[in-house]
Amino acid sequence: MPDIRRGLIIVNTGPGKGKTTAAMGTGLRAVGQGMRVLMLQFIKGSWQYGELDAVKAFGDKFVMKQMGRGFVKVGAEKPDAEDVRMVEEAWAEAERAIQSGDWDLVILDEINYAISYNMLDPAKVVEGLKKKLEMVHVILTGRNAHPAIVELADTVTEMKELKHAYQKGVLAQRGIEY
Repeated sequence: MPDIRRGLIIVNTGPGKGKTTAAMGTGLRAVGQGMRVLMLQFIKGSWQYGELDAVKAFGDKFVMKQMGRGFVKVGAEKPDAEDVRMVEEAWAEAERAIQSGDWDLVILDEINYAISYNMLDPAKVVEGLKKKLEMVHVILTGRNAHPAIVELADTVTEMKELKHAYQKGVLAQRGIEY
């Protein structure tokens, strides 16, 4: 096999826990290798997650931005126009980051939710990913990854829940879930 080096498109999807955590672990590994990491959180915005404080220790080597208002309403209702606007703004920033040359790894946290909730056009994301700089790595997280994104990706991991503490009534634990 030839030794090919290029930026990868990685998808962490599925109903199990760990999609964002796995992306952050890759980000941590990248920083350890001298790379610069940008993580844009498409939906998160209302809670104080532990990882927000943790990445501050890395200064400008690992930057995390919450781009949403928090959890969005889904189902029969159309998404709130303000949430859609914020997702579109987050995608515009993601495209700029992927093309800028400033970042070695760009993590698009929960972008798969934004797409599956019809807040962002998957074709627009695919086209943007096709234009990424050659050596930029991109990780997309969230359940229900769109088939076009799965097709484009180099690596796709589906997290599958076998068991979760919630099922026994255990609440989200500080430092583990947030």
